Amino acid sequence: MRLTVGQAIVRFLAAQYSERDGNRRRFFRGCFGIFGHGNVAGLGQALLEYGDDLPFYMSRNEQAMVHTAAGHARMSDRLATFACTSSIGPGATNMVTGAALATINRLPVLLLPGDTFATRPANPVLQELEDARSYDVSVNDCLKPVSKFWDRVNRPEQLESALLGAMRVLTDPAETGAVTLALPQDVQAEAYDWPEELFRERVWRITRPVPEPAALDEAAALLAAAERPLIVAGGGTIYADATLELRALAESTGIPVAETQAGKGSLPWDHPSSVGAIGVTGTPAANALARRADVVLGVGTRYSDFTTASRSLFADPGVRFVNLNVARFDAAKHAGVPLVADAKEGLRALHAALGAHSVADAYRAEARELAARWNRTVDRAYAGDGRGPLPTQAEVIGAVNQAAGLRDIVVCAAGSMPGELHRLWRSSDPKGYHVEYGYSCMGYEIAGGLGVKLAVLDSDDPSREVFVLVGDGSYLMMAQELVTAVAEGVKLVVVLVQNHGFASIGGLSESVGARRFGTRYRSRTATGLDGPLLPVDLAANAASLGAETIRAETIDDLRGALARARDASATTLVHIETDPLVPAPGDEVWWDVPVAEVSALEPTREARAAYEKARTSRRHHL
Repeated sequence: MRLTVGQAIVRFLAAQYSERDGNRRRFFRGCFGIFGHGNVAGLGQALLEYGDDLPFYMSRNEQAMVHTAAGHARMSDRLATFACTSSIGPGATNMVTGAALATINRLPVLLLPGDTFATRPANPVLQELEDARSYDVSVNDCLKPVSKFWDRVNRPEQLESALLGAMRVLTDPAETGAVTLALPQDVQAEAYDWPEELFRERVWRITRPVPEPAALDEAAALLAAAERPLIVAGGGTIYADATLELRALAESTGIPVAETQAGKGSLPWDHPSSVGAIGVTGTPAANALARRADVVLGVGTRYSDFTTASRSLFADPGVRFVNLNVARFDAAKHAGVPLVADAKEGLRALHAALGAHSVADAYRAEARELAARWNRTVDRAYAGDGRGPLPTQAEVIGAVNQAAGLRDIVVCAAGSMPGELHRLWRSSDPKGYHVEYGYSCMGYEIAGGLGVKLAVLDSDDPSREVFVLVGDGSYLMMAQELVTAVAEGVKLVVVLVQNHGFASIGGLSESVGARRFGTRYRSRTATGLDGPLLPVDLAANAASLGAETIRAETIDDLRGALARARDASATTLVHIETDPLVPAPGDEVWWDVPVAEVSALEPTREARAAYEKARTSRRHHL
């Protein structure tokens, strides 16, 4: 079959399927793109000609379209995603941030950036990076360190192995992330005689590896001997559809379950075994149990510094770890017993190996009392305490949580809200909480929410609402995918929290003695950025991008606005101002952010003294 390289790529991608537990689905829902001279005549022409096979979606920013693909992949449990194409130059380098996010979060995304001419007819061409050391370098080499697989297709003959290699990594739960195929613009338009077999339907089976027997025996023995075990449920629990197995193990053994950001929703918030969020953004209940735990069973977690409180949280001198993870890299962390397996199969095997084993009744009761105490705190935070004229962010979260149905979804990524959401949001569904915290990328929220909603529309319940919570700082970084949502007729409910600056980093700045320097949106005066508030109107901006907008001033206003937004048929943004200086209740847990060792500022010296004391709590876990 004689096709161009661009046409062959589109035909191939349209024929790829994933299958898990007998359920088959298209792996690529479509292709996002922004065209330039590097891809318009190749992939652009191919997507026009074969758009019925692989639908094209126009994005407004290359970074954002990768976020949208990542959001869709996460909501689809990594069984489906999008391809993303850009031109060479700024379009390609714009995708680097999105690629890093996808790889850090272990989410499959295929990047197809255009590249300079393979034949080098007239170097340098427009947007070409000239490197005096090698003519084979382009800006696409920036994508190598943030990609799990990277290749440059300099000849049509190389395409077959490149495509198969890309699919191998995209569909491997232990290795997946961003995959980049750099495509020189002349090669994209070049024709070649392809074998018909390349375009036949191909099914990539997502396997469920079982634990090795000796490792299973060691892990079960360690858990059975523990007096104060704790389960840490990570994102792998949800990706593997292992939440029912987790529930069964927790109910049978009585081991309490704490959740990472990616694992939140592994158990319903009101389940007797649930003790809520863990770590720097965790609850007093989960963290109190973590400090005393003698054995920690980590399920599908990569143990980020927020989960471990920079390795200070798991404080028992003899604490041991059992790490159930499909990736050996994560299973070996903290010198734990590596149980390399699919989370569903691993939990089933552990449950069978533990038999009728149960923790002491007193330990069950302690965990439940700690969780109940925290839930009463959340009730008070949702109700507000009237400390100022503006609502608190906790009250806003409570209003959105109460407006959301049991299967609706909240999306967030950066700033102070992820921490407060992790502690306060009450998840009843494994897919109801979608906070990107592996990269904590400002600007992800609206673009990622679009990807989540596109996945919802493909699901068995397309009526699920997607609530995007975004602060003014993140909104100003990347709001333009509101236009894409409007163009595609995809409804989002966006709650824009305006606090005139970077609330999270402002608080951190204050804690390290830097007095919230450079974190507030103010006009410049003779003494710095300390003048009046900037005269920005983000609600008007959203309206100019095509979103319906509602302004709320009080929490009662917000509740009414959310009801109207739920009833709306189009993307709607609700704008509300909050007080950035009123934090949500939580747990004082250390996070390692080094403080200036010497300073003339007294707040900095005090912060350094506190830092020196706190870092003595760090553990080695050897």
